[in-house]
Amino acid sequence: MGQIHVGTSSWADPGFVEEWYPPGMAARDRLAWYAERFDAVEVNSTFYALPGEGTVQRWAAVTPPGFTFDVKLHRLLSRHAAPLESLPPELRDGARVGSRGRVELEPGLERAMAEATLEVMRPLRESGKLATFLLQLSPSFTPFEHRLSELEPLIEALAPHPVAVELRRRAWVSAERVEETLRWYESAGAAFVCVDSPPGDAPTLMPPVDAVTRDDVAYFRAHGRNTEGYLRGKTVAERFGYRYSDEELQEMAGRVQGLAELGRDVRTMLNNNRGADAPIAARRLKELLGQDPGPEPTASQGTLL
Repeated sequence: MGQIHVGTSSWADPGFVEEWYPPGMAARDRLAWYAERFDAVEVNSTFYALPGEGTVQRWAAVTPPGFTFDVKLHRLLSRHAAPLESLPPELRDGARVGSRGRVELEPGLERAMAEATLEVMRPLRESGKLATFLLQLSPSFTPFEHRLSELEPLIEALAPHPVAVELRRRAWVSAERVEETLRWYESAGAAFVCVDSPPGDAPTLMPPVDAVTRDDVAYFRAHGRNTEGYLRGKTVAERFGYRYSDEELQEMAGRVQGLAELGRDVRTMLNNNRGADAPIAARRLKELLGQDPGPEPTASQGTLL
């Protein structure tokens, strides 16, 4: 059996901060407190802009040995709309901007962004705390207009660090296409991101396809099961807020254990972000997997305990 790491998609979501951490805790102390309860976390802020290297040095310094990070790649790399000011300053002058103010992704800029990402993440790389890069593709990346091979230069630029690629169009894993899709993952050396998503057959609702396409790492993300909110919500809390039941978490534990039979490291991230829903679910999932959930949380005890 591979090792299962359980964490949440961000340690600094506003609702998370309000309901999970002890009242009055300084922002600089939150990651260390989080790391007493979980041994992994997904970094979400890197989707919006690359942090300073000093910030990343502190992430490495305040977390214990064995703690690991999954870093979400910048929105430009995942084919989302990205304004010029979201790029590192040294890359802005050479970037082309479309009529709607969005940076156009070109091969040279893609490689430069990959190199900038590797450089700023050097403290995590050198401390052995960088697990994977997460590429959460835009829903506009469809098999009707794109090819997965378009992602290969980015995966190669970030090698040897694994890139976990999350698809957000169910057409990629339709009965007619799923085998071809998974073959590409294996040949490109990408980790397929398995998801727990709201039920339904809307184009952006991914079905529960579980696959391990790299021997060394598997990836699982839980987005909650609120179909109406996921499809029509305007805020993170509206789209992803969901309180998993024990039965649902037991089902999730079974899926994750199945992945651990094939992959040495299973990255399991709870993204049901509304208040403390994600850390509550993550703690209970650890218990169901037979892991120590860590010290009891002390914030907002009427909500959490």
